[in-house]
Amino acid sequence: MNPDNASMPQPNAAKPAHGLYDNLTRGRRIQILIAIAIGTFMGPLDSSVVNIALPTIRAGFHTSLGTVEWVIMSYLLVISSLILTYGRLGDLYGHKRIYLSGFVIFTAGSLLCGMAPTIALLITFRALQAIGAGMMMAMGPAIITDVTPPRNRGKSLGIIAVSVSVALTTGPVLGGFLTARFGWPSIFFINLPIGIIGSLWAAKVIPSIKGRQVESFDIKGAVTIFLALISLLIPLSYAEKTGWRNPYILGSLALGLGLLVLFVFMENRIKFPMVDLSLFRNRLFAMGNLSALINYMAAFSVILVMPFYLQQLRQMSPSQAGLMLIPTPLATMIVAPISGAISDRVDTRYLSSLGMAVTAFGMWLLSNLHINSSPLSIIVALVIIGLGGGMFQTPNNSAIMGTVPPNRRGIASSFLATMRNIGMVLGVAISGALFSGRLEYLNRVLTAKGLAGAELKVQAFTGAMQFTYLVGAALACAAVITSLVRGPLNSNINKG
Repeated sequence: MNPDNASMPQPNAAKPAHGLYDNLTRGRRIQILIAIAIGTFMGPLDSSVVNIALPTIRAGFHTSLGTVEWVIMSYLLVISSLILTYGRLGDLYGHKRIYLSGFVIFTAGSLLCGMAPTIALLITFRALQAIGAGMMMAMGPAIITDVTPPRNRGKSLGIIAVSVSVALTTGPVLGGFLTARFGWPSIFFINLPIGIIGSLWAAKVIPSIKGRQVESFDIKGAVTIFLALISLLIPLSYAEKTGWRNPYILGSLALGLGLLVLFVFMENRIKFPMVDLSLFRNRLFAMGNLSALINYMAAFSVILVMPFYLQQLRQMSPSQAGLMLIPTPLATMIVAPISGAISDRVDTRYLSSLGMAVTAFGMWLLSNLHINSSPLSIIVALVIIGLGGGMFQTPNNSAIMGTVPPNRRGIASSFLATMRNIGMVLGVAISGALFSGRLEYLNRVLTAKGLAGAELKVQAFTGAMQFTYLVGAALACAAVITSLVRGPLNSNINKG
């Protein structure tokens, strides 16, 4: 039994006796918010600008598609599998120290990526870049919670959500422009001035908060959870290509699940665990994270299937399809700070649940699309999904961060980021499997009925897409329930 767990504060103790924010002016808190927004912006921006440059990178190195995919995979896997470690390190050694280290590592990794002479070194340097990005992602919400009064927390986290949406919206456009005009290395070199200025600014404005160095770092737990997440994420990423019955896929998944069980067993029996499992006794924390996982699973089914619908079925160009997808992050960008501000004054579970209900409605609208659907109907559905995401994410994140004590905010922040990354991978894997399986089934059934050629392709694709989005809508409805049953955030926190 962990002695820390036994004395873990209840939600209304999440605010320190003398909050750090009590000693900060409003102007200083805005400066800190800008510093966190810059770091939060860089991670998703780099991910989205690289996606658009993959064909050029592949041609430049004369390599296969399977190899160049690891430019993306190495980045995502490293972030997802190490982010819990960063959270614990932040709680032990200070959130600012880990955040600044991430800024420096990310900037150095960007320089090395732009100079990479081989595809192998580019993949390696992308992993280094991911180490820095993961540190910033893990520490951002924790620092915001440290320096922001509870009555303003939702609003501040909403602004951070805007930075992510702006990055996802501008990334493909910026990446395409830089790649076309200056070559693919420029998508990495553009990070250098931002990284240098951002790290210097963060070092100046973010206050130092002492960690709990009296506690030891759980190396065995960190290694175990890293191996567990890697063993789960790699097969999930490849299951669509190789099939879920592939023995390597099944073996890796079984290994990952076994390591997760071992991790829980280990964490319950050491004095200073990697993850304080007593956090999950708090229903708001547990259900909030589960809701976040389901939300990203539903959202990423849209990201996987919609480009194929627009380009293969509707015959749009890649640039036209890209423009059609912008309404979702744009709507999230507009709504997130508003929902965050509202969540500082009302029960967050109702706002989060309403957001997921709106998302479910948007997914249902997508399930009704066909080859002759008007562009306006597509845009409306995507806007509604963006509105739902913006309404859900900020109140949910604020509630999760508001229910943990100060010395656990790093691990809580990183766990939330882990749910996001795993939800993204699961969303792509499950929606890909559902779409492919349904498409294969409909091809057999419709062929037996005498359909062939273009008509067969259209009906089979449409049916598979509609089925996939209906499952996505059902997932969103499940998140409505998990958001409602988590219980209210203590009113003392919201009032600060």
